[in-house]
Amino acid sequence: MKDFPIIKEWWTPAEIAAAGLPDMPSTRQGVDAMLKAGGWRDTPDKSRQRQGRGGGREYHWQLFPTAAQRHLMASGDCVPAKPTWKERAEAWAYFDSLPQAAKAEAQRKLGILTEIERLSQVTTKQLAIEMVAPSTGKTPRTIWNWFAMVDGVEQGDWLPYLAPRHRDAAKSGAKAEADPLFFDWLKADFLREGGGSFAASHRRVMRLCQANGISGLNVAKTAQRQLDLLVPKVTQTFMREGEAGLLKRYPPQIRDRSTLGALEGVNADCHKIDVFVRWPGFDKPIRPQIVAFQDLYSGKILSWRVDVDPNKVAVMSAMRELLGTWGIPRHCLFDNGREFANKWLTGGAKTRFRFKVRKDEPLGVLELLGIQIHWATPGHGQAKPIERGFRDFADDIARDPRFHGAYTGHKPDAKPSNYGETAIELDVFLEVLAEGVAEHNARQGRLSQTARGRSFDDAFAESYAKRPITKATDEQLRLCLMAQKVGKLHATHGRMTIAKNGYWSEWMNEFAGQEVIARFNPEDLHAGAYIYSPKGEFLGFAACQEKSEFFDLASAKAAARDRARRTREQRRLAKELRPVSVGGLAAELDKLPKRAEARPEAKVVKLAQQTEIARLEQRQRGKLIQRPKLAPTTSPEQEAQLLQFEQAFTSPKARPGKSCVSEQPRDRFLRAMELQERSERGERIGEAEAQWFERYSSTPEFQSQRTMYERFGEQGLA
Repeated sequence: MKDFPIIKEWWTPAEIAAAGLPDMPSTRQGVDAMLKAGGWRDTPDKSRQRQGRGGGREYHWQLFPTAAQRHLMASGDCVPAKPTWKERAEAWAYFDSLPQAAKAEAQRKLGILTEIERLSQVTTKQLAIEMVAPSTGKTPRTIWNWFAMVDGVEQGDWLPYLAPRHRDAAKSGAKAEADPLFFDWLKADFLREGGGSFAASHRRVMRLCQANGISGLNVAKTAQRQLDLLVPKVTQTFMREGEAGLLKRYPPQIRDRSTLGALEGVNADCHKIDVFVRWPGFDKPIRPQIVAFQDLYSGKILSWRVDVDPNKVAVMSAMRELLGTWGIPRHCLFDNGREFANKWLTGGAKTRFRFKVRKDEPLGVLELLGIQIHWATPGHGQAKPIERGFRDFADDIARDPRFHGAYTGHKPDAKPSNYGETAIELDVFLEVLAEGVAEHNARQGRLSQTARGRSFDDAFAESYAKRPITKATDEQLRLCLMAQKVGKLHATHGRMTIAKNGYWSEWMNEFAGQEVIARFNPEDLHAGAYIYSPKGEFLGFAACQEKSEFFDLASAKAAARDRARRTREQRRLAKELRPVSVGGLAAELDKLPKRAEARPEAKVVKLAQQTEIARLEQRQRGKLIQRPKLAPTTSPEQEAQLLQFEQAFTSPKARPGKSCVSEQPRDRFLRAMELQERSERGERIGEAEAQWFERYSSTPEFQSQRTMYERFGEQGLA
């Protein structure tokens, strides 16, 4: 905002006449006539009583014609004025924050002032205001107040200054105050996970304040408004609801699936259907689990399986149908549930984050087929598009009229009045489910980015026909689309046991005791197993050995015939592989010339010693073993020291201050223990006593006495 208010704002009629301003009379009589015609005297805030001698009235310069005002502003006799309300940028920012109704009111005011300014070009502003006021329903005084709001503001910036200012007005009244400890207690009670309502927290904190003489806010709404000023709403949500609540405060990521193609990526998940089904082997009805694979591009359900609970067998079976029917996708999106992160499917994946990743573990289906695995956030439905399809399952399939009375409700507190009235047979349930999945894929009017009003089937078929699809070969299906088990073949015959079933073929004898990988169909264990080396090399097929009755003679005869056949076969192979018999080899060895034994002649002869001759003669007489004599283990110097110690030991002077009665072994040991205890307490010990203890502690007597003392105490001392 920039304008130049004139230093001389108020003018008398004489001063106006003397100034000779454009479009204004230069005589006193002419000025009085203009004042009377324009009604300047009755203009509020622009006409006032002159102070000082002479009296009279004076008029504000803004009543002058526009040409006169421009002349005064161009004369240079002015100084910049500070804005009376807000700076230009602040005013426009305030206007932008207003609701549309307030903005429309400001625009209406601007239109009225603009019309008055246009009329002021040919008449006075007072006359222009009086001409426009009746059509606006406003009094001239109100319009003059509007001009006062934009006083000193360039006309291009009038709009924000004409906006209502009540929102910017300072709030009246004193703000309620409370002790800081009140808000600390309130935060601790209310801003916690599992916390109750604000009213309950406020009541508890107010009881604390009353008990401790601390000032608080008695009105809960006031306390909540001030708490909202202290702690942002997002932080409150995080403190009360954790990361799950914080995630709701930010918009989800928007992913564009239109850039993909059919079968470029799939995602899978499990859904517990809200229908009671009679399942074979269960006494009570259950709610089965549906494992489904969905195409990410089109949203089409490509394959599905039903089982009692989520498990790797159902996932592998659905994956087998997907690969065998449609082809091999490039990407798979799962959560890291145990049913999807199993090693049959994801073995060898470095980022499985489930189960221990071993360097020698066999590769799973996805790794062998080169399918890239992506792990979605567990428990986060927005991360997997198939959750949207399951919502249709819960509405269209679970509420099918044929399931009437078996519907359970989508949550515990939404059970229907006929809850548990009946249960659906498994074959009926599977039939209705297959029909519902087909209808889900074929329904027209889908509004996704790829369907665009068509069905999921149409969107998938259009892209599937254009994209290069990699089909799984029979070898890949055999190699990958089965369960796998790592184990060792039997050490002797090479049979492998899987789920209490034996798998064996004759070729497995060659690999007995070795570690192998068995791949098999978990839905048909009797179909046999394919055996591979740990490096993935195909070794052969192993048939399932069926169990026979204990006294089944026919099976026993069949087993005997197999053993006889194998024996004959091995004999034939032995004869073919060993054309030369053992007897023939021995005959050939006998034909070799005999080799004479070379006896070297000794050049140096040593005569036998007399002791050796005597020992030999003694042996001939029958005394073969001489008992060795024990050689002394001490040196002469050590023997002299021991002799000296024994003399001193039995001497009456060995212990001064005691009686001359000779000490017994028990007394000597207790004397040594007393010296040891004194030494441990840090008491002074004489040199003679120290030497005596050193010599005595190395004797067998001390060692034996200490052993008895440690075992039996003083009662065990001799």
